[in-house]
Amino acid sequence: MRQWLTFNDKSSKDFGVYISGLNTYNAPERDVEVLSIPGRNGDLTIDNGRYKNITVSYPAFIYDQFDQNIEGLRNYLLSQSGYKRLEDTYHPEEFRLGRFRGEFSAKVVDWLEAGEFDLEFDCYPQRFLKSGEQPLTFTAAGSIHNEYMPSKPLIRAYGTGSFTISGVSVQITTANEYTDIDCELMEAYKGSTNCNGNIVLTNGTFPVLNQGDNSVGISGLTRIEITPRWWIL
Repeated sequence: MRQWLTFNDKSSKDFGVYISGLNTYNAPERDVEVLSIPGRNGDLTIDNGRYKNITVSYPAFIYDQFDQNIEGLRNYLLSQSGYKRLEDTYHPEEFRLGRFRGEFSAKVVDWLEAGEFDLEFDCYPQRFLKSGEQPLTFTAAGSIHNEYMPSKPLIRAYGTGSFTISGVSVQITTANEYTDIDCELMEAYKGSTNCNGNIVLTNGTFPVLNQGDNSVGISGLTRIEITPRWWIL
């Protein structure tokens, strides 16, 4: 069965390109500094609390009309800048955020009708779960259970008031219907309007959904919608 990838909502099948998932099961490296001290046995390590980007490389194949298909693929990939959504059929419940590295060389066979090459993407370390894109709605106190890595959710709060997630509180002092609080970007906004001045972080930090149970409280707000952004390595 032939497999394919999708980059920024464009399928490689549109260019007659199919892939192998041989290199899609690797894990990222943790960002750790190693210090060697003269006169002391062993090394000291400083854990920077993050994971490094990972290169995801797909062996790719075109079975016919190689010249036409490779030109279309090359033009599309090189026109995309920055990190985009990357999916493949080997991991249908996941997606990555990656950018095309901008170079590949092809081995052409069968009189320019078929060929093979590698597609390399520089990716964030997270493998995001599609299940984490579904918002969880709260109109009263409750809880969220996180089975995965600690995640930084997107929260939409309706009206003015406050909410608390695992002891971290956010107060919305002014709102035009709703306010989005992005805990990854550490920003508050509605559409293109910055709303950082309309929120108060009681302890100066944004909420995180830690592994295990996370309590959710709500006061004054009509409701909140928490998109958890579950991810694994």
